[in-house]
Amino acid sequence: MRNKHILFFLFFCPFHTVQAQDSIVFKGQFSTWINLNGNNELPVWTGGRYIPQVNWCRTSASSSLFDMEFSANIVGSAGIHPFDSVHAEGQIQPYRAWMRFSSHQFEFRLGLQKINFGSATMLRPLMWFDRIDPRDPLQLTNGVWGLLGRYYFLNNVNAWLWVLCGNNDPRGWDPLPTRKWTPEIGGRLQLPVPLGEVAVSYHHRTADNSTLNDMLQRYDRIPEHRIGFDAKWDLEAGVWIEGSWTRNSKNIGIFTHQEILDAGIDYTFSLGNGLYTAYEHLLVAFDEKAFAFMNRTSFSLVTLSYPVGLFDKLSVIVFYNWTGRKFYNFLSWQKQYNNITLYLMAYWNPEQYQLPALTFSQDLFSGKGIQLMFVLNH
Repeated sequence: MRNKHILFFLFFCPFHTVQAQDSIVFKGQFSTWINLNGNNELPVWTGGRYIPQVNWCRTSASSSLFDMEFSANIVGSAGIHPFDSVHAEGQIQPYRAWMRFSSHQFEFRLGLQKINFGSATMLRPLMWFDRIDPRDPLQLTNGVWGLLGRYYFLNNVNAWLWVLCGNNDPRGWDPLPTRKWTPEIGGRLQLPVPLGEVAVSYHHRTADNSTLNDMLQRYDRIPEHRIGFDAKWDLEAGVWIEGSWTRNSKNIGIFTHQEILDAGIDYTFSLGNGLYTAYEHLLVAFDEKAFAFMNRTSFSLVTLSYPVGLFDKLSVIVFYNWTGRKFYNFLSWQKQYNNITLYLMAYWNPEQYQLPALTFSQDLFSGKGIQLMFVLNH
């Protein structure tokens, strides 16, 4: 599962040492792409990204670990209308910047970090602090500034507690930004059950819609309470449910309440090298009254993935918007060469893009087109 505590023990920083030991690792990821889409005003988009990363850690004889990670997101892109116009943009920003103290049963991590959890794999109601798009081969997402504590009991129960601050932009399913420099707090309790696990989560923040021109009622302080639940069972197939309810303490029209529900199933058929299949259905509602489900949208998603030999993989993702009655189609071929990966992606989507909370180049991926991506990990 996503939250097993063994994951945070870094492979280059082992715990079996009997003396204090320092380790440092430099690595990075370079990617470049070209996107061709005749529906766009600028039909050719090309760009590059470099994420340099340094990890330092110290282990001790008491099996405790102190480590740090620092990385940056350096990206630039250009849109081209051949022989007519060019538009270029770029930015440099921190990607991760955290320090952590951990042992076999607990972890405290402070700084700019990724926080994600839940049982759903693609259409995730509990996407509270990230925006990972299932179609993005790099699975990139901005982090959040804060302190995260996790404790893992010996019976596989685990408890989370987090305090965030300095994260103002909307994240995940947020319809409104967070009030500047106002702390957020939340937690999560995850319990084992026969053949699976269940969890409940809670988060409190203060939203701010005072700078938004399209709001009927504007407030600079809107206390917001968010409750989530998720469960997953490993039966003959994997089965999961996940949901989130957000309640704002002030009446802000249809954004006063938000309900998101998801159910899914996945299975790998023993055909050839193994055909992975998954299906999810998502319901999203925004209403002035809780659980009214008057302003709702529903999506279905089907994904197929098949490894062709040892180094190639084909993937298909199809979304269907039941409210707008539109399909979104995505096909990807991946080829691996040691630390080099090539992706060839094709898509056929509506020109009016309406996939909520998914941010993988929405402006570029409307209509029909292809993208070629080269990725080098060192």
